[in-house]
Amino acid sequence: METKVTREQALALLKKYNQEPFHIQHALTVEAVMRWYAKELGYGDEDFWGLCGLLHDVDYEKYPEEHCRKAPELLAEIDAEDALVHAVCSHGYGICSDMKPEHEMEKVLFAADELTGLIGAAARMRPSRSCTDMELSSLKKKFKDKRFAAGCSRDIIRTGAEQLGWELDRLLDMTLSAMKATETEIEEQMR
Repeated sequence: METKVTREQALALLKKYNQEPFHIQHALTVEAVMRWYAKELGYGDEDFWGLCGLLHDVDYEKYPEEHCRKAPELLAEIDAEDALVHAVCSHGYGICSDMKPEHEMEKVLFAADELTGLIGAAARMRPSRSCTDMELSSLKKKFKDKRFAAGCSRDIIRTGAEQLGWELDRLLDMTLSAMKATETEIEEQMR
């Protein structure tokens, strides 16, 4: 999939509707994770996958009650293609959107979005405050502890793995690997 939307346009739109550093960092993290997945899964659509990750919560901060429903209007400001709009909206399937993830990229976005939040929370609890030294076994313990990062839905993560046809461990391991590989890049962009 290709897009005429540039990263500069996408980032400007994201920052127009999101000012909280947490939301910006989350968007940059999901963007980097999606680019990693595009490469890892052999798609080569790193720009498109990345832009979908960057813009997935474009409407969340200013319009939380209309999340995924306000996004098409905001994305129209940069003439986003239907495929990009569908991907952004489908990441909230069953929660705030009735657009079902269809393409593998949309299914990865659905699953990885929620999981990056859980991994990020687990990383902040570590002495290193990093995921680079986190083991899969440690992440699995945090995943099983329903009280830890209770706002991160384990059901969404499990559903995402099922939609992809993956074992949960594969999703956890790959997303952790993606975050390890991109953590420094995100930190530099946040500075």
